[in-house]
Amino acid sequence: MKYCNRCLYPENHALNIIFDNRGVCSGCRVHEEKYEIDWTAKEKELDALLSQYKGRPGTSYDCVIPVVGTGDDFFVVDLVKNKYGLNPLLVTYNTHFSTKVGVRNLARLITELDCDHMMSTVGPDTIKEICKITLRKFGDMYWHVLAGSQTFPVQVATKLDIPLIIWGVNGWLDQVGMFSHHDRVEMTKKVRKEHAMRGIDAEDLIGISDKVTHKDLQAFTYPSDAQLEKSRVRGLYIGNYVFWDSQKQVENVIEKFGYETHVQERTYNTYESIHCYNNASVHDYVKYLKFGYAKVSDHVARDIRLKRLEKSKGLQLITKYLPVKPKALGVFLDWVGMSEREFMDCVDPFRDSRVWEKTSDGRWSCTGSILSHSIDLQTGHELEVVESRDYKITELLEDQTSFNEYILLGRSFMDVRNYKAVEG
Repeated sequence: MKYCNRCLYPENHALNIIFDNRGVCSGCRVHEEKYEIDWTAKEKELDALLSQYKGRPGTSYDCVIPVVGTGDDFFVVDLVKNKYGLNPLLVTYNTHFSTKVGVRNLARLITELDCDHMMSTVGPDTIKEICKITLRKFGDMYWHVLAGSQTFPVQVATKLDIPLIIWGVNGWLDQVGMFSHHDRVEMTKKVRKEHAMRGIDAEDLIGISDKVTHKDLQAFTYPSDAQLEKSRVRGLYIGNYVFWDSQKQVENVIEKFGYETHVQERTYNTYESIHCYNNASVHDYVKYLKFGYAKVSDHVARDIRLKRLEKSKGLQLITKYLPVKPKALGVFLDWVGMSEREFMDCVDPFRDSRVWEKTSDGRWSCTGSILSHSIDLQTGHELEVVESRDYKITELLEDQTSFNEYILLGRSFMDVRNYKAVEG
């Protein structure tokens, strides 16, 4: 297994990655554009583009913005509404895996930025059955989250005749350099299916269980080509027009809006994924079990590229967090109604043979992960650390040290008299 001489990403990255003749990955090379682009010109381009959608006759909303209450969501909504003057409709696909801090941050976003908001909540039994189906068929317990969050905003936009959806960063560009900033790639039906959903669409789930019908999959069914053609919906990535720096953005949000942060089991980043019990825990653990790398690898790669983290320190962080088995796994298994053995039987067939091998006693050994390799920390392609930054831990308004169930629905508005996620 090859690892990037700069950011430590592996060659088996699920989004696909390539290495140049110096052993530096495509994600690192595209990231270099951030230091070459005239971002002032890019912002003027964004201003001219957004102005075409501002104050359209016959509608109250200029755009749709998908949100779950992350710090990046605050940044995008604040930028679009307060800098560029658009009136956005915020939309959320309910993951069913919400944390208390996530519920409060979403309520804080809606309240502080004074936006209208819509949420899609699929029946819990349907979601549990879909999780079982996708685990068994694809080794993926998080498919419904990716599918729902990429589908509901487009459904709303087409039905309400709102031709613009504004997304944050293009993850495929930011992580692996699949595109260039100059490509101005937009979110489309093709991008959603091929990249976000790994080629698996709602119709692929039909016929596997008599508990899931076409009707049950409505929340994951993308608008037809005829609907898209009529509505002319387009999806823009803000990351194509501003220097995307999630850590700085979130720290500004902490100061400006009181965004709460929280520690996580499988990464040192306390800003991202904290809205969901499974994104950086069970879902991320499955990623490790399949590919031998995880979210901590994503965070290390980005912080190295932003010249905030030394390669040696990054390796230490990956070593610390990568193999951690999350305590949240027990909660998920109880919720979905599976044993740990059943869960592992679903995941095992999808392990990458370049990383995992089965020993004679039937156990799996991660022989191809970065933990089993001797990494050269001085290849000559390292970036000098310019600004080291620690991730902040804020005071929580409610205790979140233990839990035994997910929050299906929580408070959607908060003020000094009503800040709790669930009750009070």
